[in-house]
Amino acid sequence: MRRKPRRLFSKLLLLLFLAVAVVGGFWFGLIPQRLSPFSPISLENPPSFFVDPKLSALRFDPVLCNAVLKEPHIDATQIPDRPMKDGCGWENAVRFTTTGGAKIGAEPLTCEMAAALTLWVEHEVQPLAKEMFGQEVVRLGDMGTYGCRNIVGNPFWKGVRSQHATANAIDISGFTLADGRSISLLKDWKGSGKESEFLRKVHRRACKYFRVSLGPDFNAAHNNHFHFDRGLMWTCR
Repeated sequence: MRRKPRRLFSKLLLLLFLAVAVVGGFWFGLIPQRLSPFSPISLENPPSFFVDPKLSALRFDPVLCNAVLKEPHIDATQIPDRPMKDGCGWENAVRFTTTGGAKIGAEPLTCEMAAALTLWVEHEVQPLAKEMFGQEVVRLGDMGTYGCRNIVGNPFWKGVRSQHATANAIDISGFTLADGRSISLLKDWKGSGKESEFLRKVHRRACKYFRVSLGPDFNAAHNNHFHFDRGLMWTCR
């Protein structure tokens, strides 16, 4: 009589393990797109469902990356991998100078991050800029992508490599509108005008595409930029 509960428990434990393995496969981009129940991510339209696993599918798939990162959405060019050393390096990364109609010089940046950035700029930033200012954003202020360094500004994560160390993060300092007006996080985040409202709205909308989306309210280390990444953590602050 005691064996049945034990067998049931073992089966439930096995099912739980399998469920965790499947979720982990999608989370880390280990399940190839051909085996995924989700359609490939597209830059053409804003995705409404399963955004995260669709972006994760790009992580280790250069062929899929090349098929997704297309003009006119982004002028991406794939670059050679840099083998990991001391927790630094990158795999399946690109360089580009334009994303979502805005100029930027980004190199290197992982494919999934480049796709996430393009979706955010094209389907969130640009429509909001047209709505609030009647014009598009023509340039993004870029404070860097790759840097072989640890997380800064948070003692809890002292000694832990930043997502910048694997080219899986980007810092954005502001936006330039078509009329030349500059919207800066350092200058405008704490203001009370449309510029501040714009910055706060695009920050909230970034959380759909990036697992980590940090702004000036997070800590002093981010007082002049947004930090976006698609690492292991998930927070929007």
